[in-house]
Amino acid sequence: MCGIVGFKTNRDFSRLRESLPEAISKLIHRGPDDTGLFFDQEAGVGLGHRRLSVIDLSEAGRQPMASDDGMVHIVYNGEIYNFKEIRGTLEGHGHHFRTETDTEVILKAYLQWGIDCLQRFVGMFAMALWDARMKRLFLSRDRLGIKPLYYYFDGETFLFGSELKTLMAFKGFPRDIDPDSLPLFLHYQYIPAPRTIFQNTYKLLPGHNLIYNGRDLKTDAYWTLPQKGVGERVFEGDEEDLVDELDNLLGKAVSDRLISDVPLGALLSGGIDSSMVVALMQKANTSPVRTFSIGFKEPAYNEAQWALKVAEHLGADHTEFYVTPKEAMDVIPRLPEIYDEPFADSSAIPTSLVSRLARSQVTVALSGDGGDEQFCGYVRYWSTRAMAAAFQRIPGPAKEGLGLVLDKIPPTWVERCYLPWRRFLPQRFRLANFPDKWEKFIKLLGQTRIQDLYRMTICLWSEKELDSLMGRDISDCQYEEIFRETEGSPILSRLMRVDQKTYLPDAMLTKVDRASMAVGLEVRVPLLDHRVVEFTSTLPDSLKYKMGKGKYLLRRLLARYVPEELFERPKMGFGVPIDGWFRGELKEMLLDYLSPERLIKEGLFDHNLVEEKIKEHLSGKANHQYRLWALLMWEMWRERWLE
Repeated sequence: MCGIVGFKTNRDFSRLRESLPEAISKLIHRGPDDTGLFFDQEAGVGLGHRRLSVIDLSEAGRQPMASDDGMVHIVYNGEIYNFKEIRGTLEGHGHHFRTETDTEVILKAYLQWGIDCLQRFVGMFAMALWDARMKRLFLSRDRLGIKPLYYYFDGETFLFGSELKTLMAFKGFPRDIDPDSLPLFLHYQYIPAPRTIFQNTYKLLPGHNLIYNGRDLKTDAYWTLPQKGVGERVFEGDEEDLVDELDNLLGKAVSDRLISDVPLGALLSGGIDSSMVVALMQKANTSPVRTFSIGFKEPAYNEAQWALKVAEHLGADHTEFYVTPKEAMDVIPRLPEIYDEPFADSSAIPTSLVSRLARSQVTVALSGDGGDEQFCGYVRYWSTRAMAAAFQRIPGPAKEGLGLVLDKIPPTWVERCYLPWRRFLPQRFRLANFPDKWEKFIKLLGQTRIQDLYRMTICLWSEKELDSLMGRDISDCQYEEIFRETEGSPILSRLMRVDQKTYLPDAMLTKVDRASMAVGLEVRVPLLDHRVVEFTSTLPDSLKYKMGKGKYLLRRLLARYVPEELFERPKMGFGVPIDGWFRGELKEMLLDYLSPERLIKEGLFDHNLVEEKIKEHLSGKANHQYRLWALLMWEMWRERWLE
């Protein structure tokens, strides 16, 4: 795994050339083993690379790598798991190879087939090729968005890089905040692609290419998620046949990802997805797989005992580490550096800790990310469907009358009745930010748009609150676009598709990539092999959610390898007790970063509203942990990158 950066410009080549070494140094954590630069002054092009050596550790694998005639240069971050198969095909076309790397295979595949070479790749990648023959810069990102790729374009200068911090290292890079991105961040806890926090700066969408010839910039999709209902298989046979097919597909995806010239292991939470990956790893290995998990003393946040039981059953070589609150909170000051764009998922803390633990023994680790979004694993999927069905059964006049009555009941009064019973309720009914949810519930009685129902379950600061907080509405993004695209599809399919194209790449995979690469750990995600995703896209929802449980087909497969009593339990999120920390160990930090003096000076937020939320949370009157965490992450990010 590596870090890449580069530019193409019609002006200021000398300034950008001078900046490139500094820009690539900002990615040393992604590639601590080697560095390389390439310049074409006449074309106004510069390429930089930091290398984490995983395959062919020799100097022959250095990047930027040039074609034999020196006309095409590549910088690349990722792994192509079927590169040996492609290499054999290329040798049949007369190509000769100097290295054992997948980088050289990509380069010669491009020379042989052009942009169409992407259709042959199985893997995760972000790459840039300067093609002097065609005088164009070509960028591409893997199908599911596992590896990141950012770019900046102002009409004259084009910059690209693996992370925002490398773009910010260029002299003259304008750190102008996109006014529409901040409300989106507070609403979703991340900034949906293609936007970033800065103006004229974007994320290349998953499964997309970009071509810049010095005049025109064009992006287009080379792969899209199969449309639900198009080519969907009609299930008539034995379910066991589908379990067999899934077993073969996942087995192939896992075994493909075991190729490595450095130590390799797995991140094991004890949940269904990571247990499935480790089971298939162990099936493909003759020696015990090294597995890693972290635990917390707080029972509500601890799955370590289950990870240990799964590891023992599978015969894995397991390492676990129980984290103290201090060790977890010591990560927080580093988050703005690791996540150089505002990011408010507090599970970044345990993800950073388990990555550091794994890196102490291995360089590559497999994880179970991507299962929830394919197999209907989130409770919010079926609870949203249930709400939609309930609302649709209420006659129109009854909805209106009920809404008028409920609107007269103060949300705070309802919450006072709700809180004493909260701990006795199933997890799906333990709502945070209850007053906001109550207002949304009343509003939704009069409408049954699925996107509004789903938004109620996933968003932090509501549209109404954002208007009060900063006087801005949220703008449309991919979230709305995907709901429009999937009109007419089954509800569960629509919700999974939204997450596959937004939450998965922009939140989950971003979280894992930054946390792991911050310590030089390469994480591979076999459940997101595009062949697996194409298969799950053809499955009816009834094979994903059945008998009140998600991941139905995946559970059936896991039961072949692990006793059901080790995984048949309520889903537990990978989180930390931020709510309690805000009332204790993090209280001073919260009050400092969200102080009225700081907010008034900044001039973005209504300090009175923020102070009200803080008081309600500290008193135990309400639980605003997620909204306050988002504000804290914004203020810490702003202090690190804008001051």
